[in-house]
Amino acid sequence: MFGINGGEFIVLLVVALVVLGPERLPHYAEQLAGLVKSARRFAKGAQAQMREELGPEFDDIDWQKLDPRQYDPRRIVREALTEAWEDDDEAPAKKTPAAATGSGVDLGKKSSAPAAAPAPVPYDEDAT
Repeated sequence: MFGINGGEFIVLLVVALVVLGPERLPHYAEQLAGLVKSARRFAKGAQAQMREELGPEFDDIDWQKLDPRQYDPRRIVREALTEAWEDDDEAPAKKTPAAATGSGVDLGKKSSAPAAAPAPVPYDEDAT
């Protein structure tokens, strides 16, 4: 529920019993139960109002697809990089316009452009 296991829950109950005392504990338990019931009523009312205002399209929404917990940033980056590498492998070799027309002049000078960076190594999730 709140990241509390059974042993911790029992300790919390004992602390509540000691702090509140046996005469006030039933009263606070009733208040807690009423709070939970009213929260459920509020949630159901909000859901019914949303269904009423959005109409039948509300039932067609796939809420699992919209859950942000399903997105793993490592997987998203890996897939994007894989797609980029596949696109580079499939693309034909690009020629510069001068080389394509044969009008480029080679004066034997070295290019001032920096050397190409080495290709990045793909992330291997199984290696970790």
